[in-house]
Order: sequence, then C-alpha cells, then structure tokens
Amino acid sequence: MNPTYDFGGKVAFITGAQQGIGYATARGFAECGASVVLADVDDGKVHEAAERLCADGFRAIGVRCDVSDEDQVAAAIAQTIASFGRLDMAFNNAGVQAPKEDIADQDAGHFDRVVAINLRGIWASMKHELKHMRAQGSGAIVNCASVGGLVGTPDLAAYNAAKHGVIGLTRSAALTYASRGIQINAVCPGTIDTPMVAAMVETQPEAMEEINRAQAIGRLGKPEEVAAAVLWLASPGASFVHGAFLAVDGGFSAN
Repeated sequence: MNPTYDFGGKVAFITGAQQGIGYATARGFAECGASVVLADVDDGKVHEAAERLCADGFRAIGVRCDVSDEDQVAAAIAQTIASFGRLDMAFNNAGVQAPKEDIADQDAGHFDRVVAINLRGIWASMKHELKHMRAQGSGAIVNCASVGGLVGTPDLAAYNAAKHGVIGLTRSAALTYASRGIQINAVCPGTIDTPMVAAMVETQPEAMEEINRAQAIGRLGKPEEVAAAVLWLASPGASFVHGAFLAVDGGFSAN
C-alpha cells in the first residue's frame, strides 16, 4: 500500500503526461487532492487523459506542450496559473528514447533532438516553473532523469549524456533554491512497463531478457511505482531532501 498525501488546494504540473509514468503521476497527485495540469506534445491524447481524470471527479486540464520549444513551455505554465492561480508541484517527465548508435556514426540531428527534449526541455520547464515558485516562496520540482544518468550504456551516448545533464541541473538548482523554500530533486527510473519501452522491446525482442537480468527484482517496473516516489519527493515528508537523485530501478544501479 502506498502512503497518501493531502495535496488539497495545491496545483501540480506534469509534462509527458498523456501516458506511462507521467499519467500515473498526474493521477496520483489528483487522487491526493491536487488540481493537475497534464502537458504533452500529443494534443489529442493529453486532452483525453485529462478528461478521464475529470470523469473520475478530479480537477484536471490538458495542454499541448512541446518542451523543446521554450515558448510553448512558458505558455503552458501561464495557462496553469490562469486556470488554477498558482503552481506548487511540478514533475518534468517528458522525454524520448534514443536509437542505439555508434557515436562515431551518429547523425548530429539525432543527438540534437534527444538533448533538446531530454535536457533542454527540463531546463526550460524548470526556468518557467521557478519564476512562479520563487515569487510564492514555495514549491517542489521533481525531474525525471534515468538510470542512464547514473551509468553508461553502449551506443546510447546522447541519451545518457542528456540524463546525466538532468542530474547536474537538478543538483545545481537545488543549491540555489533550497533556502528559498523550494525543493528540487530527481527520480532515476529503471526500465518501466510503458508504451515507450514496449515499442523498444518490439523492435529489439532480445532486449527483454537482458533487461530482466539487469534488474535485480527480475521484472519491469510499473509506472505507479515511479509515481509513488515522485509524490513522496513533492510532499512535506521529503522536506529535508534537496538535490537528491532517487533510483527507482529494481536494483539495477546497485550492480
């Protein structure tokens, strides 16, 4: 059983929220009383996701947001404030998987796309979230890094570089804002049973056996297991946690 939190009167903003870890986290915040803003590049699906939450009695809106475009990020945060009047919690989750490529053969466009979404997108999200949280003097931000930000992986240099960068951003920003009433931390998921992973396994069927061997628990993680970690990091229970990067990886990084 996961702990529950009282987020009544609070507002949470989640990127990459139309499915997987992002949607599970948005639902988790909503079930604990928060109003939630689901942001995603897929306009149709993110509105459908928000409507599912509303149908269950929660307060939620969906907004289209490509996090690689800072203007869209700024607009999504502005819409959050216009709709709910404040911003208390953010989970910067939007990201893309990268194809395996030998770095010597990698196309610069592939590298730029991964970094633009997985690293620059986190930076842009934090920038505009912090403008509002700084004025409030309170807030909690959780960034989605990865076990790929803790270790190296053959032929995934762009992805791992971006995720290592997310941890660096998190730690530096946490030092700046801890004394201002704002917590900034990161989660580092292992391989989670999401549509993105399912697509990867479909094209690389041999990868599933390797993945399960690498995770000590012997199975894929569930989106709700990552969401539980995010909710804790955003809660008063983690008030003394700043600049941390929490592995939620079934023991992978303990190897």
